[in-house]
Amino acid sequence: MPETGKWQVRWQSAQRSGRAATRAAVRAAQRAADAARRTDAAARQAWEATPRQTRQTWQLTAVSAATGLAVALAAVAAAGPWDSGQRTAERAQAGSMDGASGEHHAADPGRAPSAPPVLPALGDTAPGSAGRGAAPVPTDAGLADALSPLLKDPALGPLRTASVLDVAAGREVFGEGQGKAATPASTVKLATAVAALSALGPDHRIDTAVVMGGKNRIVLVGGGDPTLTARAPRHGAGEQPANLRTLADATARALKKRHLTKVGLGYDTRAYTGPVEHPIGPNENIAPVTALMTDEGRLDDSDHGTAPRSTDPARDAARSFAGLLHERGITVDGDPSDAKAPAKPDRIATVRSLPLSALVERMLTYSDNDIAEALARQTALAAHQPAGFTGAGKAVRAALARQHLPLSGAVFEDGSGLDRDDKVTAALLSHLLLQASSPDRPALRPVLTGLPVAAFTGTLSDRYRGQSAGAGAVRAKTGTLTGVNTLAGTVVDADGRLLVFSFMTTGTSDPQGAQNALDKLASAVANCGCR
Repeated sequence: MPETGKWQVRWQSAQRSGRAATRAAVRAAQRAADAARRTDAAARQAWEATPRQTRQTWQLTAVSAATGLAVALAAVAAAGPWDSGQRTAERAQAGSMDGASGEHHAADPGRAPSAPPVLPALGDTAPGSAGRGAAPVPTDAGLADALSPLLKDPALGPLRTASVLDVAAGREVFGEGQGKAATPASTVKLATAVAALSALGPDHRIDTAVVMGGKNRIVLVGGGDPTLTARAPRHGAGEQPANLRTLADATARALKKRHLTKVGLGYDTRAYTGPVEHPIGPNENIAPVTALMTDEGRLDDSDHGTAPRSTDPARDAARSFAGLLHERGITVDGDPSDAKAPAKPDRIATVRSLPLSALVERMLTYSDNDIAEALARQTALAAHQPAGFTGAGKAVRAALARQHLPLSGAVFEDGSGLDRDDKVTAALLSHLLLQASSPDRPALRPVLTGLPVAAFTGTLSDRYRGQSAGAGAVRAKTGTLTGVNTLAGTVVDADGRLLVFSFMTTGTSDPQGAQNALDKLASAVANCGCR
């Protein structure tokens, strides 16, 4: 069951700070249960009639309450993923942790019994504390003792850099080569996310519209929503992406009101400019970047990860739309063709994407390259820049400059990190996370809530399995290209202090070894009071 799996992961994370108390609580709970069963036969029968998985969940919850859930649960609660954070994207990955592929979970599994968290969310005050940041601050020397030896791991490449910041104080507590620019791979998505949220706000939505293009002609106008889908809605999945079927429903109704049942169909992708193909060329990691596509141009039934892609997603989307109109009694005359919508269009139907906050979360959780390139272009549109690779890079940089972030040496050739010519510093990555952690910047909070959780969600679901200190406590964006490994995220240390970190290495020859070395660095921060 997905819910049971979630609590098991959290419990494993909490073991390092409450083993002794846990054993005592378990013994006490068992003695109490034995006494209750001896003295109350009716209660025993009710207990035994309860499903085994439910009993296990209750027992686990009781023990968790006795031990306070420890610091690892606080790390997850700090960014709020189970209340208003990652929503569908994170819950879907948690639901697939049983080894099955795809997103499979019950329509309404309900909430497991839960104990209140012992540490507050970001910006709140713990009972009895002097305020935010009351936990002891790790010292520079203490962190250096913990991290410097790990940075010498031979699995790391010749260029290895690091930056760790204390969130409450807003200062660096550890750094090594933090000002050297290096290839970030997918951690550049942190920059894309902060830029887009700063420029557009978390509630921004992307329109896909149908307009009249003449007396008997309509034009499907792409606004750049990479999550527009042509698939049937999934029942019980909460708020869902914009759907081409919904757009076809509204379009057919509008046309019939105008007594039109046969129309020509064009499609307009002019919201974006420049080449549609990423510099890496045709690739299963990304579709051609166009303002109109459905299901990210995927040619299979996947919704994240690599997949065969359409070579012309806009044309394929228009053809799908024509088929949907036909099913609704509207005949499309001929094959859909490229067209330009009128300057002052008569809009007859519109669907809107999920809010930008949800797109950012999904992009970071699954390292979604298609969403990343779309958000970079949306940032360009907001800045009135040409929405191509070049204009998007300029717009992202300008948006970050307005936040007074350390941009020395930074180069943004794309929004996804697939381009090896991208360059950022460890200091920039950690400061992006620092901005997103600030109580004064709630619009940036999706950057934190979208981060994968170690051993739990997204691109970290298969990592940290043997590292109890990091599992469930580390939340981080991964970055991997051949010879490049990066990791940047947040962690609550053993004393309850929230820290942000970034670790980068280039020139690696052992991808798995380099990845493990970065994971050990993050786990060391989680396990460290370092005073």
